[in-house]
Amino acid sequence: MAKKTSKLDRRSLLTGAAAASLAAAAGTLQSDVATAQPANAAAGATGGKVSVSQRGVYEKVPLKQDVINVAAIQSQLYSIDLRDRANTLKRNLNRILRLIDLAQNSPEEWGGERRWGSKVDLIAMHEFPVQGFQPWNRKELNQIAFELPGPESEAIGERAKRYGCYISWGCYAKEKDWPDHVINMSVLTGPDGKIVSKQWKARNILGLFGDGALIGTTVYDVLDRYVEMYGWDAVMPVARTDIGNIAITAVGAEPLLYTCLGLKGAEVLVLSVTGGSNAESAIATARAGRLYTMGVGNAVSPNNIGFPEGSGTRDEGTVIVDPRGTVLAKTDNHHEEIITARIPIAEYRRSRRVQELPMAILLPVLQQYDPVFRPNAFLEKLPATYQEAGELVRKRMNMK
Repeated sequence: MAKKTSKLDRRSLLTGAAAASLAAAAGTLQSDVATAQPANAAAGATGGKVSVSQRGVYEKVPLKQDVINVAAIQSQLYSIDLRDRANTLKRNLNRILRLIDLAQNSPEEWGGERRWGSKVDLIAMHEFPVQGFQPWNRKELNQIAFELPGPESEAIGERAKRYGCYISWGCYAKEKDWPDHVINMSVLTGPDGKIVSKQWKARNILGLFGDGALIGTTVYDVLDRYVEMYGWDAVMPVARTDIGNIAITAVGAEPLLYTCLGLKGAEVLVLSVTGGSNAESAIATARAGRLYTMGVGNAVSPNNIGFPEGSGTRDEGTVIVDPRGTVLAKTDNHHEEIITARIPIAEYRRSRRVQELPMAILLPVLQQYDPVFRPNAFLEKLPATYQEAGELVRKRMNMK
């Protein structure tokens, strides 16, 4: 943790670093911005360099193969029942492990042999494949949240190691440095069975849930402290792997965020919103950002406590899309399904043209825009329930 500073000093330091980074990317760093930036803002835990494309060149590691096979699992939501936590968690985890086997064409009934299809190099799942989703209060969320690593991540890691593949999946997670917070986390597990990347959800969309609001912690909710601890580059993380640069986000309807992940070098973007319109967003995102996009949704879920069967299945389901916006694979319905596609990742990397943005004309708008919802709400108050979070949202809306 960085040396403690006042809220005002900390905010000035962080925004100064961000403004300077943006202006430098545009090649129009103005003297007043440079003067406002503290000398230490670009060093250490208080900020640091952001890895972003520079004239079309971005950070990467060598590929181990020229072509990869990817699969997206459109699974049902089976929420953990706190009245029978151990059994329902085991049921949900076993169901997901079986779907991973099916995605690799190696079900238990075939003796674990691959008798059909090809090995898959990346399997993508939606936001809450094991825990499901309920309007849990904070005490309840802490009962269902996962330690990372922990038994559940290790079970998924065993499958990743067995098949020599990467698996992306989402969960509510605990972090020892964030007591009582429950992090909305996207996880990338690698072929060695270990966690490659933990990617916090960037933010929740606020003011759209009636009297309530979400209480899982996101980067935006604790931005100042997050940047002090992890640096600006971790705000929008990209995992640089030997099958390509992979970014996962459970933020819906946020095209500017997807653009920034592409600018940071994401080559395969997984949109994993449970209950979101991932197919429509994936097609638009792939075409605009010129990157491969997997929009992974949930299936019709007749057994999810408290919700109608069709919750979160309102668009065209799950898709895998190429950089031209061409759909390579999609689900034909909203039942539980697995789709696959091949990505010529080496050819894409050689020929890719990173999305071009006219930063010199965008920066004045972005730097001076003042949103209704400012960051750090959960540094001020950690709401215990959806209702408390809703009250906090309404209070912030009136403090424009």
